[in-house]
Amino acid sequence: MQSALRKEKEARISDDMASSLESEKSPASNAADGPAPGWLKLGVVAAASVFAGGLAAAWWYRKTLTRLRQAEEKSINTHFGMSEDDSAE
Repeated sequence: MQSALRKEKEARISDDMASSLESEKSPASNAADGPAPGWLKLGVVAAASVFAGGLAAAWWYRKTLTRLRQAEEKSINTHFGMSEDDSAE
């Protein structure tokens, strides 16, 4: 008799738990429905600012970057700042 009452009580508890879980929304889903948190907006703005700053720096120093690329292609002697042709003199 006790085992039958115990099983009935356990079944009732599990039914109550299932129904309460189905009827309530979780706090995480409520937070997702609202506006984005402030730290997320700040992160997006910071990332966009870094990207724009990198593009601006590359545009500002474009002549310098071109000279550096050309110097690399000419194979300058890095110890003396002379090209390999001039080092024989």
